[in-house]
Amino acid sequence: MPKVTQEYFDNKRKKIVECAYQVCLRKPVEMVTISDVIAETGLSQGGIYRFYKDLDEILSDMITNMRLDYDITGKLDAAVADKNASFEEITRNICGVLGEAMEAHLMDIQKINFDLTVLAINEPERAEKIIKGIKGKGNMDHLKKVIFPYLFKASAEHKLEAKHDPMELYQFISSAYVGIETNCILTACYSKDQEAASVDPKAMFDILATTIILLFGGDANDLQHKKRSSRYQR
Repeated sequence: MPKVTQEYFDNKRKKIVECAYQVCLRKPVEMVTISDVIAETGLSQGGIYRFYKDLDEILSDMITNMRLDYDITGKLDAAVADKNASFEEITRNICGVLGEAMEAHLMDIQKINFDLTVLAINEPERAEKIIKGIKGKGNMDHLKKVIFPYLFKASAEHKLEAKHDPMELYQFISSAYVGIETNCILTACYSKDQEAASVDPKAMFDILATTIILLFGGDANDLQHKKRSSRYQR
């Protein structure tokens, strides 16, 4: 029997993960079975278990790849690092990056991420197992790292209209993000009324930006809102 090279092994695993991704685009992740993935790959059951011990291990690698394909950390860093931008402009740039990314991946990566959240609610132990196998940091982990210093700085420089500390504001932003994501996914991917299945993530995130600006006592009618650059969103 010929010796199996590492390249051959890696290519087979890559193919299996890509096939799992295609299945997850068509079905809710919680309903995907190892049989679905086997059928998609064309491999035998014994063949697929030669490279992965179970479906959850495949899903862990799939999510790792998704993180690489859906990496907006550089854009978030650039938005916050612009020393010439106003508080209002930075806030809108951050929300613009999030809106652009969600719109671009609404029907694929965002859909799968939403399904994984549902799986985590219904099968927390299984979700924990999948999470342990994921490599790297996700966008939301990085967003927290970026947003905390930004909010502390903004709270020191602006008079808050509402008395909330940066942690409370971050929790509000996170909740708003999840709400926008949930509404967009349910409407775009799971709505039975195809005519009504139209969403605009960028518009929703722009409203979120206005809300944050008002909480900090900023100018929600800032000129940058009307003519802001799209350099962080490309």
